[in-house]
Amino acid sequence: MVKVFRAFVFVLILIIILLLFIQYLFGSLFKYKDVPLPVEVHPEVRAKTEQLITSLEDKGITILITDDYRSLHEQDELYAKGRNEEGQIVTHAKGGESYHNYGLAVDFALVTKGGEVVWDMTYDGNGNGQADWDEVVAEAKKLGFEWGGDWQHFKDYPHLQYDFGLSINELQRGKRPPEEE
Repeated sequence: MVKVFRAFVFVLILIIILLLFIQYLFGSLFKYKDVPLPVEVHPEVRAKTEQLITSLEDKGITILITDDYRSLHEQDELYAKGRNEEGQIVTHAKGGESYHNYGLAVDFALVTKGGEVVWDMTYDGNGNGQADWDEVVAEAKKLGFEWGGDWQHFKDYPHLQYDFGLSINELQRGKRPPEEE
């Protein structure tokens, strides 16, 4: 019985040492080189957003980009809404967990013929029988944007992101998209 106990303790110690070793290596194996966080929208995201605005204008639709790059502090302030601060919950992403923090996302609203900014997903300002919102989303997807309205858990209808195939985890570890594609 004592031999079994000693063998068990020995294996347990080996497992702990192995786990500590893996944890030690985790940073060097899975962390990309240290790079600073962006401080503005990625140039390609900006260019694609401008393309989107222009192509929509040709269809008689005007949009306003209501948000693009967001600092970690700004993200944390948004996250606090409906939690620590008054208001409704508008995001489930803390600072560093949003594509906005890496300059890879924009939020939009529609601008009516009278100049009013609206988030009305049924508005048909160009009178073609199709909701302008749906036209914006379709055009954005043609340009390679992902739409937050397609998400399964938290629908973010004004959100468009162009993430270069990078996950939030990769961005948090320092991986960045190329400056020019």
